[in-house]
Amino acid sequence: MRAVVQRVIEATVTVDGEAVGSIGAGLAILVGVAPTDTAADARALADKLAGLRIFRDQAGKMNLSVMEVGGGVLVISQFTLYGDSRRGRRPSFIGAAQPDVAEPLVDATVAHLASLGVPTATGRFGADMSVTLTNDGPVTLILEVSDGRVQ
Repeated sequence: MRAVVQRVIEATVTVDGEAVGSIGAGLAILVGVAPTDTAADARALADKLAGLRIFRDQAGKMNLSVMEVGGGVLVISQFTLYGDSRRGRRPSFIGAAQPDVAEPLVDATVAHLASLGVPTATGRFGADMSVTLTNDGPVTLILEVSDGRVQ
């Protein structure tokens, strides 16, 4: 699994002009799934996201997690994170999992975040989504999960 994580002041995802997911301060997360990803990868990603210390403490140091600051997460499925543009000008997405594999793993990531007490919102899997957000920092990280470990 791959995730692009952005610390945000606010974020909203819209489908056909309707806001389907929205948060205030917290994390906007784009999640891509590979064919070999597992439920253990989804759980490891959720654990890392919930505990990632990228929010400022009273001294201004990035030392607090989204759970510690009471923030929310907006999770958006994003198969294009597995785009390969090494050849030609049109990316190939053959490295992305098919929807029947990807959707349950994105859902499992969201469910585990919620079970940890993190307020969660989502986009709509497979939909043409518009995402608006206000970066906080800006702070943006890329996470890679494989064999239940986050790199």
